[in-house]
Amino acid sequence: MSASAIKGWCPGALRPMRSGDGLVVRVRPFGGRLEAAQISGLAGLAERFGSGLIDVTSRANLQIRGVSDESHGPLLDGLARLALLDPDVDIESRRNILVTPFWNEGDDTQALAAELEEALADSALKLPTKFGFAIDDGTSRVLAGDSADVRIERDRSGRLLVRADGARLGRSVGRGGAVSTALAIANWFITSGGVSGGRGRMAAHIASGAALPGTLRGETEPAPVMAALRPGHYPQGAMVGVAFGQMLHSTLHQFAACGHALRMTPWRMVLSEGKRAMPKGAGLITEPYDPALRVIACSGAPRCREAHADTRALAAALAPRIAADTRLHVSGCAKGCAHSGAAAVTLVATRTGFDLVRGGSTRDEPALRGLNGDDIVSDPSILVGGH
Repeated sequence: MSASAIKGWCPGALRPMRSGDGLVVRVRPFGGRLEAAQISGLAGLAERFGSGLIDVTSRANLQIRGVSDESHGPLLDGLARLALLDPDVDIESRRNILVTPFWNEGDDTQALAAELEEALADSALKLPTKFGFAIDDGTSRVLAGDSADVRIERDRSGRLLVRADGARLGRSVGRGGAVSTALAIANWFITSGGVSGGRGRMAAHIASGAALPGTLRGETEPAPVMAALRPGHYPQGAMVGVAFGQMLHSTLHQFAACGHALRMTPWRMVLSEGKRAMPKGAGLITEPYDPALRVIACSGAPRCREAHADTRALAAALAPRIAADTRLHVSGCAKGCAHSGAAAVTLVATRTGFDLVRGGSTRDEPALRGLNGDDIVSDPSILVGGH
């Protein structure tokens, strides 16, 4: 693994991160949803106070890029007017929640999200950085492959359960006990030694042998996992991808003009609520098997100060040249901000070229080191073991 300044925290609105193109200000939509007026307002704020570029992150958040120190305060004022700002940085950092986009009006999802948000705001839990929750309470799970430490799900019969990430079984609960059980599991994680140096993840803690107490231990298997999701029409609306997870403010304005709310996802896709026609706009992916869906790339150089290469240029060149069933992750450094998990092929930019990892992540030992980007494009077979 290549050396890099791993900060161990993600940006927020109140605590932005400095990057090569200015401050990165992360907006965490409440309930994983934005009303049309909020969408329009965000587009205007990104245009006025940022560079006009907006990231769609793997945490189902939006990031306004290119914000100056002088513009940060007025931007926060604008976010507050849109009801998109937390009271303080501690509450903001705790409110790390993924919400399934496949909910229907009147079901439990949005109520659970609001209840969990309120409980976390009132909580004194000292959660480690990046510790998160998932509300994945549909008849099939869609967030099972996405990062979360405590999961509110359903079993095969439709009954709610709460499951510690890394545990195979979850604890059956009634509707009124879901959020309190989720927070109890989070508290157990802290008190049982899951946090070290301000960091720690539930799955690793469980794998190390930590055992949940009987009052929180589960005996119920969660519902099956839904097949990989792609752009297209769903009962709840139209899902579109965002190429490399980045759009222009003008594209966000186009979403707002449709008058439909947006449901965020951790797959660098957004669901236009209730919309039947596929949204159009620069950088949007509407075809379910578009080659751009095969690749993941961070912002890269020059937008990121840590990056050693223009990751998106390489990813765009390789996308149509790799097999349809291959997932390629191009990372500008060893942090792996765009994708923390494993991929069939991972390219990690270093000062001396690209390191190649097969079937792993940026944290794993490379099979090859110091590869030239142009050479990889000329002969992409090297990615899977060719010459």
